[in-house]
Amino acid sequence: MVKREKIQTSPFSDQKPGGDGRYGTTQAIATIISIAAANGVGRLLIGQNGILSTPAVSCLIRKYSAIGGILLTASHNPGGPEADFGIKYNGKNGGPAPDKITNKIYDISKELTHFYNVQGIEVDLHEIGVHKLEVEGHEFVVEVIDSVSDYLDLMKEVFNFEQIGTFLKHFPILINCMNGVTGPYASRIFEDELGCPPGTVINKIPLEDFGGIHPDPNLTYAADMLQLMLEREEIGFGTAYDGDGDRNMVLGKKAFFVNPSDSLAVLAAYLKSVPWFKEVVGVARSMPTSMAVDRVAEALGLACYEVPTGWKYFGNLMDAGKISLCGEESFGTGSTHIREKDGIWTSLLWLSLLSSKKTDVETTLKSHWSEFGRNYYGRHDYENVDTTKANEVMIRIEKVMSQLDELEILTGKNVTLADNFSYSDPVDGSLSTNQGLRILFSDGSRLVFRLSGTGSQGATVRVYLEKYSKMDIDIDTQEALKEMVSIYLKISDIYKILGVEGPTVIT
Repeated sequence: MVKREKIQTSPFSDQKPGGDGRYGTTQAIATIISIAAANGVGRLLIGQNGILSTPAVSCLIRKYSAIGGILLTASHNPGGPEADFGIKYNGKNGGPAPDKITNKIYDISKELTHFYNVQGIEVDLHEIGVHKLEVEGHEFVVEVIDSVSDYLDLMKEVFNFEQIGTFLKHFPILINCMNGVTGPYASRIFEDELGCPPGTVINKIPLEDFGGIHPDPNLTYAADMLQLMLEREEIGFGTAYDGDGDRNMVLGKKAFFVNPSDSLAVLAAYLKSVPWFKEVVGVARSMPTSMAVDRVAEALGLACYEVPTGWKYFGNLMDAGKISLCGEESFGTGSTHIREKDGIWTSLLWLSLLSSKKTDVETTLKSHWSEFGRNYYGRHDYENVDTTKANEVMIRIEKVMSQLDELEILTGKNVTLADNFSYSDPVDGSLSTNQGLRILFSDGSRLVFRLSGTGSQGATVRVYLEKYSKMDIDIDTQEALKEMVSIYLKISDIYKILGVEGPTVIT
């Protein structure tokens, strides 16, 4: 039997934002084991080599009825010596902990003067196995598990692997794990289970520094993948995953790019064809995400919910049985199979669609636009700008929005709604306010303005542009959005106020 000991500490006072990495994971897991043992936890499940994707953690919590899960990923509240370490907590439903829990954790951290742990517990994370010990009268179990098996079982339950595998024999694909956590999952699923040839999965070794790659699945940070797909014209489908495996980018032949908002809409139209879902009850999107999925929901008679940015808002709707599918413009899509967005699941759903219809990505998108119309969509980010000036931009926009007649004269369009988005949760009645400024026009166009990152390192102003067309579906996106760019520049006067010549990033 081992004994716990009391360790003095200082109340938490500050936390600095920073970059991304997986440094310190091994040491952190050892610390979590020792503290869990000393505080009455009965059992810990830990992925082999300390590796579990965010979707896999959600899967495990739900499958084994755990009370929660701790995720180590610097993309969440990064701290550490070089801002390369962070922690996220998921609740018993498998999704991100709600505000009432994270706020309580934070409050406790500001008053904490000591904690208990157990020294000397040694667990080999490289070997699958069960470790048992007694801690002052109670049994404590640490189980090192195969990181992939439970998640793989769930994917086989949701999708027809035989159908997808047969299709992939004559339909080459490319999977880019960006040296993040999805490597072991993608290798097992796409190469071992679905029979794709070796080399289908690239950048598949999880590395602490991601091998120098910034694991953000977009056209900028996955540019080498785009070039590879342009050179290898036989590749019909490509996808890239972020560091913790919950987001993904979809590409078609010759690197045909699928906007995440369009991806959500296409998958919403197809979802009812997947037997696992039985009945599709509704869909949801984050407010900045384009309204393409709204048109699908309307056509199919589905409920459609618009929520603030943050995956936790989808969880309530899923748990209440109100939605089957949800997504956000920042490359995240998910469903009721877990309570997180899920990159590999999204890829498999796309491949399920393509294999069932014997088609390709570009044809699928153009067919969808022909049926529902096209929501041209873009985002302009003004990063690391002076916080005072960023606030000035938002104040100006809100002032212009308050004068509806003047707003319509300025834009030359009929305005149907101009507000600061707020959300009343239909499940628990909680209210979220000040979630972003939005202007909706009668022709289906839309502008959204959001301010984020107002800390010491500067603020970011994000402008979301959307223009709907029922007939003209083959225009270049930037060309189609020129009118909306001109309008938002008039409304915001953002160049002058921020002292810039243009946005930092255009996506």
